[in-house]
Amino acid sequence: MDGKVCIVTGANAGIGLATAVGLAELGATVVMVCRSQARGEAALQEVQERTGNDAVHLLLADLASLAEVRQVAATFKQQFDRLDVLINNAAVITLKREETVDGLERQFAVNHLAPFLLTNLLLDALKASAPSRIVNVSSGVHAAAQIDFADLQSNKRYRRSEVYGRTKLMNVLFTKELARRLAGSGVTANALHPGVPATKLSKNYSGREMPASASFAKLQEAAQTSIYLATSPEVAGVSGKYFANSRERDSSIASQDVDTARRLWEVSAQLTNL
Repeated sequence: MDGKVCIVTGANAGIGLATAVGLAELGATVVMVCRSQARGEAALQEVQERTGNDAVHLLLADLASLAEVRQVAATFKQQFDRLDVLINNAAVITLKREETVDGLERQFAVNHLAPFLLTNLLLDALKASAPSRIVNVSSGVHAAAQIDFADLQSNKRYRRSEVYGRTKLMNVLFTKELARRLAGSGVTANALHPGVPATKLSKNYSGREMPASASFAKLQEAAQTSIYLATSPEVAGVSGKYFANSRERDSSIASQDVDTARRLWEVSAQLTNL
C-alpha cells in the first residue's frame, strides 16, 4: 500500500482505530477522520507508535453536521492529490431519539447521510486515482430491517436497535446503487459486516452493560474484512457485494431491491442538497 492514500472515518477508537493501524502497517498514508481533536490526536499518536508509520494524518469533522462533512471533503482535497481507498466506518447509536444541527435524526444522519454525502463529494478524487475502492461498514443486523420511506427519521417510532438496523440496511442499498452508478469507472464499492466486538456501539445497541471493552487483538480481528476489501488483489474489480469474514455473502432480500436503492439515493440527495 506504499503511495496509497486511505481515509478511515470514525478512526479514533474501536474498529476504526484498528483499521487505521492495519492500513498503516501495510505502508499506506492514512487519513483519520475524527470528531474530537483530543481523542483524534491520541489515536493518531497510537497508530504511529504501533506501526512506525509517520504518514498518518488527522482531519476533524462532526459527521452529524452536513456542513462539516462538506468541509472535511474540501480540506482533504486541499491537502492530498489522490484518494485510493475511502472506508466509511463511523457510526452511532443514540439511546433516545436526537436531532442534529440540520434537524435530522442522528443515527440516520451519521450512519447513512454522512457517508452518502462524503462519498459523493470525494468521487472525483477516487475516479482520478482509479483503480480505487469504497468500503462501507454495515452490519449483519441489516437483515432484519426494512425501509419505511414514510418515517425515515423515526418520528413515529424510535427504537434504537431497529433504527440502527435500518441505517445498516441503507449502507448496503447505498453500496449497491453506488456500484451500479460507478460501473466502468475503475472505482469499486463494497459493504461488510465486521463482527461484534465489545465496544460502546455494541453496548448502546443491546442496552445492557457489556463485558470489558474488546482487546485490541479482538478489534484487529473485527477490522480484517475492511482491510481485506481495501487492499486485497482478490477483490480488485469486485463491486456491489456484501462481505463477512473476508468472504462474499448474500445480503438480505430487502437490500437487493433496485427500486428501493434508487429511491433512497434520490431522497438522500435531496436531504443533503447534493
